[in-house]
Amino acid sequence: MRRIAAAGVALLALVAIGFGLTGMLAPRRGLEVVPLPAEGVPATLYRAAGGGAAPVVVIAHGFAGSRAMMEPFATTLAQAGYLAAIFDFPGHGRNPAPLPGGLADDAAAAGALLAALDRVVAAARPLGDGRLAVLGHSMAGDIVTRWALRHEEASATVALSLFAPTVTADRPRDLLVMVGAWEPEFLREEARRIVGLAAPGGRAEAGVTYGDPATGTARRLVIVPGVEHIGVIYARQSLEAARDWLNGAFGRNDAGPVDARGRWIALLLGGLVALAWPLSHLLPRAAPVPTGAGLDWRRLWPVALLPAVLTPLLLRLLPTGWLPLLLGDYLAAHCGLYGALTAAGLWWVRPPGPRAAVSVGAVVLAAAALAAYAILGLGGAIDRFVLSFMPAPHRLELVPVLLCGTLPWFLADEWATRGRGAARLAYAATKLLFLLSLLGAVALDPPRLFFLIIIVPVMPVFLLVFGLFSRWSHRATHSPLPAAIANALALAWAMAATFPMVPR
Repeated sequence: MRRIAAAGVALLALVAIGFGLTGMLAPRRGLEVVPLPAEGVPATLYRAAGGGAAPVVVIAHGFAGSRAMMEPFATTLAQAGYLAAIFDFPGHGRNPAPLPGGLADDAAAAGALLAALDRVVAAARPLGDGRLAVLGHSMAGDIVTRWALRHEEASATVALSLFAPTVTADRPRDLLVMVGAWEPEFLREEARRIVGLAAPGGRAEAGVTYGDPATGTARRLVIVPGVEHIGVIYARQSLEAARDWLNGAFGRNDAGPVDARGRWIALLLGGLVALAWPLSHLLPRAAPVPTGAGLDWRRLWPVALLPAVLTPLLLRLLPTGWLPLLLGDYLAAHCGLYGALTAAGLWWVRPPGPRAAVSVGAVVLAAAALAAYAILGLGGAIDRFVLSFMPAPHRLELVPVLLCGTLPWFLADEWATRGRGAARLAYAATKLLFLLSLLGAVALDPPRLFFLIIIVPVMPVFLLVFGLFSRWSHRATHSPLPAAIANALALAWAMAATFPMVPR
């Protein structure tokens, strides 16, 4: 019966993967996707195959993002006849140049980001008909508006989830501001303030155009329902609103397929996660009986609570900057100390005693298989369709350093929450406490750690997926070690690939 269920799940997972891939590749049909030489800035150009001269739209990603994240706008606009360019900012994606200034020097960082945008515009604009627009999300929303304020050649600007104190009532030209309805209140208020500069009484209403498009003073606010800071990029309403705004600015009415890939991403990644369950049955048995601390709730609570409280307090004065990875040094230290405190708690409540023999070879083989599936399978799909997940060569050396932090946490946590007699929902409880600990660290030191807020919404998804991998692995191998090693490597890999790089 178990084999039949596994085969059924595998079949459904493969069907989901197939449909997901088909749905995400469909908007690229009829397009040419080619590298764009841009003076050392990795960039890609999207255009209709055989299309003529048309306006160019340069599209920029947000903090800790990459050009892959902005591909839905590139394909949607290219299908509407535009030439669309996406690129990796310094310190992001596969751009080998670090981001000067980091979080400490806004002027240096903004200067480098604007210079990169300059290079991409210089490379892309000659390929079009001379007309130009810029589009940016989050951090890049501010950057593209700053750039458009300085360059009259920008006929229109589209900014998502931005904070831009430099915007005026009529500059930059023809500005569309979009924000997700589930984004933080201050971003929604900032969007209303910006558009309100051109609105009677200073209060903007969503969906109303203020100013005059004929003179370049048009302003419009779009509040995209049902999405947050990342979802606003993939929402159909966002993509259509951007295309329609640019059509209005350039006197065009072209349309085409809209790359609203959210459901297809969910189908693809959901299929890959589901496929891991039947594949886990192939993992080798590492121990004769299920191993782990097996803590009940009475013994688990002190082990779980103390690291959550003590870690942000002890790290409050820890200096940063010892890794060329923005916030990566702190997160690695947080994981490492959290793991050490958890291990100390385990020793205190349940001193080490006799354990079932564990096959080292089986642990290594199972960990390697899990890590390969997580990084190459699931991570490969993320890298292609969502966000850079395959570290460029200059980032790979950071993986073993970050692993020194992530491995102690996963080893201690996996051991604490697995084994015979382990408290029900213990794994979920310890992960929730870890997230609360990170939020506590941000609250204690907002200037230094504020941008960790960006990863907090992503971490529950990461922990849920890899929690499932852990559960399935433990059932198959009877050891928490393979999942601990694989999950620690996956998190270190993700941090090395996505966190912005800064000068050493």
